Amino acid sequence: MLKIHKNFKKMSRALFFSMCLSLSFTSNLSANAEAPDFVLKSVDSGNVRLSEYYGEVILLNFWATWCGPCRIELPKLTELQKKYQRAGFSVLAVNVDKENSANVSKFLSEVDVNFPVLLDGKHKVVSNYDVKAMPGTVFIGRDGQIRYTHLGYQEGDEKKYAQIIESLLKE
Repeated sequence: MLKIHKNFKKMSRALFFSMCLSLSFTSNLSANAEAPDFVLKSVDSGNVRLSEYYGEVILLNFWATWCGPCRIELPKLTELQKKYQRAGFSVLAVNVDKENSANVSKFLSEVDVNFPVLLDGKHKVVSNYDVKAMPGTVFIGRDGQIRYTHLGYQEGDEKKYAQIIESLLKE
């Protein structure tokens, strides 16, 4: 009887954690809704407005320096940018560290990125996109409409991203 109780407790814990994960990896963003426009300061080059990229397929990535999966994902996004940029694809990375661009600069000195890194320390943009987990990735079609969202990162997700990008580039 004790063994059954222990197994039940383990199963209950696993079910609880999987439910928590599924809750934290959901978003109220809906496909084919207009992507909320914004202007954010870039780490390198003044301000960037999302709508200036309309006409291209956009991968909008929300990340933080304290996020382990983000640190793994950003170099993968660099590879995607290199591969699809000439076809009309852009990555915009929105950092959500609260008001501490020093951490972002230090991180970027260690990780080479080839796309704009934007600062959202007040969390206005991440709130507008209702991103509840890091990293959060939003795919925006050439028409400025949200097409897909993906929250979290696991090794191999970049292959799914490539399929989505290729599909959107064909539209």
